[in-house]
Amino acid sequence: MSDLDLSRELVVISGGAGALGREICARLMASGASVVSVDLAVPTEVPESAAPQPAQLQADVSVVEEVERVFDEVQARYGRQATTVCCHAGIVASHPILDYPLEEFDEVFRVNLRGAFVFAQVAGRRWRKTGARGHLIFTSSWVQDHPWPHIAPYSASKAAVSALMRSFASELAQYGIRANAVLPGIVSTGMARRQWDEDPDYRHRAEETIALGELQDPSSVADLFLFLCSDMASYMTGSALLVDGGCSIGKS
Repeated sequence: MSDLDLSRELVVISGGAGALGREICARLMASGASVVSVDLAVPTEVPESAAPQPAQLQADVSVVEEVERVFDEVQARYGRQATTVCCHAGIVASHPILDYPLEEFDEVFRVNLRGAFVFAQVAGRRWRKTGARGHLIFTSSWVQDHPWPHIAPYSASKAAVSALMRSFASELAQYGIRANAVLPGIVSTGMARRQWDEDPDYRHRAEETIALGELQDPSSVADLFLFLCSDMASYMTGSALLVDGGCSIGKS
């Protein structure tokens, strides 16, 4: 069997309906994984692509009761627990730091940090109860260590997500439960793509920051999830994998 054959894997991913989340789901399913996408916004239209689509569940991942329901439904549908749980859901808003609305600050932390914590905690409790050797994958960002203008709460929330990952890895290793994080760069989706296309100042700043000179293709992030979900990463825990096209080193 190939090292990247995920036919035995059942992956549950929060934020799976977003642009990057869909790319991750597609990459995992192409390698044989069963995938459940959990999001506030569940797609209602059937994609034109003939490729298999993930199962879709709707939930607010910051609410314990809703997350418990998600994992109950996964158990009922597949007759087993998830093997990997990806805490991927996240939001970002852009404001100068002195003008950043507190309600938006709170919302960023509710989704990005509390959501990741609740999703991981519920999964971890279930694995511990049954003795399963699960794997948690958190989505952080290169900006956890390199602040980008106007997204201070996002940067802070992602730094906290990586710290959270290390705590899960440290405390749950005794149960055979692992935790790792993915740190992408400036990915060509969502707000970053729009600003790149519409804001010349943003594009110039990004081009000067990305050592490889172009926005990150979402497929490079999906490939990292594929690696972490595979047996090739079976001895990894507590690791933060930075794949950012050189954003963190800049151009010489």
